[in-house]
Amino acid sequence: MKINLRDLYSFYTTDVWVEVDKEIVEEMHRFDNLDSAYRLRAYRHRAYYSLDANDGIEHQALFQICSSEMEFEEAWLRQEIYKAMSQLSKKSFRRIYAHYFLGLSKVAIAQIEKVDERAVRKSISSGLKKLSRLLDKILD
Repeated sequence: MKINLRDLYSFYTTDVWVEVDKEIVEEMHRFDNLDSAYRLRAYRHRAYYSLDANDGIEHQALFQICSSEMEFEEAWLRQEIYKAMSQLSKKSFRRIYAHYFLGLSKVAIAQIEKVDERAVRKSISSGLKKLSRLLDKILD
């Protein structure tokens, strides 16, 4: 069978006829039918919008550009958190750091330190309360 490439590709300005197998033409028609059916379903269900509408929203959400002011604030806040954490007891500091910064579970910390898990939970909880009070004083 012969097909016109001008019908398939927009960059052709004149008719270009090529000979292709019947199976390929049937597959192309099947694809066109599936595409038409999809467009009809989208129209009927009013599914016109996409999260990726090329309006920059998705790109902006994925790749946030930090201003120098935001970077300064983050660095300052990180410094204040480390200052406040240094005022905790060594045990609380070590356990909070292991749990929140290294991602260890409280059970794993208890096994490493060979203590009861309840002691680790209590130490982390009291350390976080003290940390909260210290940061409230700094941030006010």
